Amino acid sequence: MTFESFIEAQSFFLWATFGLALVMGAVVNKTNFCTRGAVSDMVNMGDLGRFRAWLLALAVAVIGVVVLESLGKVSPGNAFPPYRGGQLVWAENLLGGLMFGIGMTLASGCGNKCLVRIGGGNIKSIMVMLVIGVIAWFMINPFPGSDQTLYTVLFYDWIRPLAVDVGASQDLGTLVAAESSGMARLVIGGILGLLLLVYVFKSADFRGSFDNILGGLVVGLIVLGAWYVTSNVQIDADGDLLSLGSYYEEWDMLADSDEGRPAQGRPLSPQSFTFISPMGQTVGYTAAGFDRALLTFGVMAFLGVVAGSLLWSLVSRSFRFEWFSSFGDFVNHLVGAILMGFGGVLALGCTVGQAITGISTLAVGSFLTFFAIVLGAALTMKVQYYRMVYEEEASFAKALVASLADMHLLPNGMRKLDKV
Repeated sequence: MTFESFIEAQSFFLWATFGLALVMGAVVNKTNFCTRGAVSDMVNMGDLGRFRAWLLALAVAVIGVVVLESLGKVSPGNAFPPYRGGQLVWAENLLGGLMFGIGMTLASGCGNKCLVRIGGGNIKSIMVMLVIGVIAWFMINPFPGSDQTLYTVLFYDWIRPLAVDVGASQDLGTLVAAESSGMARLVIGGILGLLLLVYVFKSADFRGSFDNILGGLVVGLIVLGAWYVTSNVQIDADGDLLSLGSYYEEWDMLADSDEGRPAQGRPLSPQSFTFISPMGQTVGYTAAGFDRALLTFGVMAFLGVVAGSLLWSLVSRSFRFEWFSSFGDFVNHLVGAILMGFGGVLALGCTVGQAITGISTLAVGSFLTFFAIVLGAALTMKVQYYRMVYEEEASFAKALVASLADMHLLPNGMRKLDKV
C-alpha cells in the first residue's frame, strides 16, 4: 500500500480504519458480542458462550499476528500504545484492570459496548462516553496552562517506581528466547491460539451458536486487519519508502509546508483497536473544532463503531432510545464511567485494547490486565448479587468477603453470609 503523498496515505489509513470499525460495530450489535456480558453470563448463570466468543476473537488475533509478524507483514514491536515496552508497569496493569472491570460492570458495558449502545440509541451511554472521554483526555494531555496531567498528579509519583525493567521487550517470545524471539513468538502464539481454539470449540453449545462464532471470528479478524493496514501504509518519497510515522519525523525535510501535518506522530504508528484513549482523542478533536491535525486512528475507530452499530440498528429495526431508569442507575453509570476512564488509560487498554489487541502482541502486561479486568468485573457482580439476595443483612464488607470466598481468594470460614 504505497502512496505518492502523505495526505493520500493518511487518508487511506484513516478511512480503512473507519471501514473496519464500521463492520465491527454492525457485527457486535448483531451478535451481542459483549465482554461485560461474557463475564456476567459466566458468573451469574454458568454460561460460557459469550466468554468463548471473546476467547475466539483472541485466538484469531494471536495466531494472525504471530504468523504475519514472522512474515514481516505487521509491526507490533513499534505499536501505539507500546504494548511491548521494556518497562513492565504491572501495578498499573493490575490496578487499571481492576478499576476498569468494576467500572464496566457498573456502567453496563465496556468501551466498545458503550459505542455500540450509542449507535443503538442508548442515551445513557452518551453520558458514559463523555465522562470517559474527558478523563482519558486529561490523563494523557495537560490541563490548560499547565504541564500536569491527571496521571502525573494522581498516579505517577507512587506507581511508576514500581515498574520492572525487563529489557528490550516484555513480549513472551523475547523473555523466553531473546536470541530467537521471532521464532519463540511464533511457537508460543501458535500453541496459545490453538489451545484456545480447542477450548472454544469443544463446547457443542458454542458450535451451535452462529452469533457467538460470527462475533468472535469477525472481531478477531478486524483486530488483525487493523494491524495489517496500519503496518503497511507507505509513502514513496523520491524513491524511499517511508511509513507515516517516519515521514512525520522528517516532515521539515520532505514537506513543502505544514499543511496537513498531524499534531503528533505516535498515533501514526502500527496499532489496532482499543476504545478508552480514543474516546479522549475524540473529545479533544471535537473541542478543537474538528481540527484535522487531531484526526487519528482512534477517532475514526470511534466513529466507525458508532456508525456500524447505528446502521445495523436501523436495518434490524432495533433502534430505540433508552434513558436512566432511576437516580441510582445514573449514579452507577457515572461511577462506572469514572472508573473506566482512569482504569482504561492506566492499564493501557480495555477488554478489546488489552484483552485482544494487546495479548495478540504476547505482552505480559496485557495478560495481567485481562486477568484484572475479569477479576474486577466478576467480584463486583458477586457483591451486587449478595446484596440483592440478603438486602439489609448484607453490608458491603460482608458481601465482599463472601464473594472473595466464593472465588477461593479467602478462606471459606471467614464468610458471614451463606453461599448463594
